[in-house]
Parts: sequence; structure tokens; C-alpha cells
Amino acid sequence: MLQGLADEQSWLPSKLFYDDEGSRLFEAICDVDEYYPTRTELGILEACRSDVAEAVGGQLTLVEYGSGSTKKVRLLLDGLDIAAYVPIDISRWYLEEAAEKLAGSHPGLVVRPVLADFNQDIRLPDDLPPGPRMAFFPGGTIGNLRPHDAVDFLSRTGKTLGTGGYLLIGYDLRKEPQRLHAAYNDRAGVTADFNRNVLRRLNSELDADFDLDHWLHYAPYVPARGRIEMHLVSDRNQEVHVGDETFHFYRGDSIRTELSHKYTRPGFDSLAEAAGFEVMRHWMDDEQLFCVSLLRVSALSVIR
Repeated sequence: MLQGLADEQSWLPSKLFYDDEGSRLFEAICDVDEYYPTRTELGILEACRSDVAEAVGGQLTLVEYGSGSTKKVRLLLDGLDIAAYVPIDISRWYLEEAAEKLAGSHPGLVVRPVLADFNQDIRLPDDLPPGPRMAFFPGGTIGNLRPHDAVDFLSRTGKTLGTGGYLLIGYDLRKEPQRLHAAYNDRAGVTADFNRNVLRRLNSELDADFDLDHWLHYAPYVPARGRIEMHLVSDRNQEVHVGDETFHFYRGDSIRTELSHKYTRPGFDSLAEAAGFEVMRHWMDDEQLFCVSLLRVSALSVIR
């Protein structure tokens, strides 16, 4: 992480967003008018869950990567035959709260939360019931990974699920830049607060001294790369300390905090196939803003 701050283009890993406060702010982002992905994906999931149930059968173990809020997974738990649910999240508070609520509202459901970073190898609990597994990776989070990292993640997921396992995944589609710009630069400034929360976390956990009032939220869409690039931009020359390390920033320098890649459907298919998945079905909203795809593990690829 400190090496990222020292690079020519300073950067921080996006997983730093998701402490308890960051997770709360992200849930607030999902409710702002400009941020279409959450409500669009919810609509798609509600419309397609019977098709998913028919395709995958019953008595599944459902493994959700980056579980966060339970809004989306409840649609699956209520519409599919799920024997066990394994939420995986990096935020302990959100993970424990979600697991407790779902266990209470779904008697008989085996709930086994795992506190982990899904970008690392994950060991599932040993006491899961037998039967097929389906991973659930909603929210377009796959777009936060560079394409080669996305292939690696999908490959690891395939190995966790085993041949014949399923993955239900949501991803954001390419569209006019104005729509994307508005989604990541909401008028209420919630996304800006979410972005600056990374610096607050460094101050709290790593004895840093970032002055949050002098870092501006900046999140342009870069069409040539098909992605949003989220930055924090210094509005003055400043010196920042992180523990014993000192970093110098000039006015206009930025720290990149997130990438959010947008896909074409054929482009995503190629990514999935490179990771050893067979593409079974796609579902999109009427405006073709967002896509949910059902994949099946067809071969276990070697992680690059």
C-alpha cells in the first residue's frame, strides 16, 4: 500500500473503502438518484430468479462474494432452493449483521459467514451440506478488477466451486459517458464522502495525517479504457505522513482509489471463458444498462 502512494501515479487498493463506515456509505450511494446499478440489478434479479432456479436445480450451497447488504441475496433465497448460505465480506460488522438477520428470517438455512478478502484464496467451511454450489457476485464489483485480475478471480472462484458449479454475476455495461459520470459524481456528494473515507481510515488505522478538507473527489469516465477512474486530488501543495513515511503532493496530484470497468456482453463472455466458465444465460434491463449472467464451471484453469 505504501508503495502505491510512492508510485508516479499514486494509488490505494479499493478494498480500503470497506470498513464499517465505508460499507455504510456505499449502501447510501445505492439509494441516490443518479446511481442506477443497484436498483437496475435488483429488477433484473427479481425478473430472472425463476429462470435461474430452473437452470441450476435445488439444494444449493450459495456462496456470496462481498455480501454487504442482504437486499439482493434475499431475492435468491426466496426464489431458489438454497440449503446453505456462505456470505464472504471484508467488513466484520456487515458480515455478522447480515448472517444474523438471514439466519433469523430463514429457519433451517445453514448460514456460515466467512470474514475474508475475496481477492485472496478462500477456504469454505468444512461442514457445508453436500450438493452443488453456486457463487453470487453482484453489484458490478467484477469491474473493480483489471481484466487479468478479473480472470484470476474467476479462476479461483471456479476452483472453489468445482466443475459443474455455477456463478451468477452482475456487471455494468458500457453506455453514454454522461450517464456514467452522473452515477459516480452524485449531487449530494455521498460518493465523494465514500472516496475520502479511505483517507480517514488511513488516519485512524495507520497513524496518517491526511487533511480531508484538501482532497477533492474526481471520477471521470475514460472511454478509451472503458472504465471510471476514481481519484482524490490534492488542492494544494502538501506533505503527508503515514506512520514513519513522508509523501509529498503538489496541487493537482491525485491518488487513484478505484477503477470500475464497464463491459460489452461479448467482452465479458470472453473474460469468463478465459477463466474456465461456460456462459449459460444473460438477462438485461430494457435500457441495457446492466447485465446478470449465469455461468457454469466447465474446466479448471491454472491461475496465471
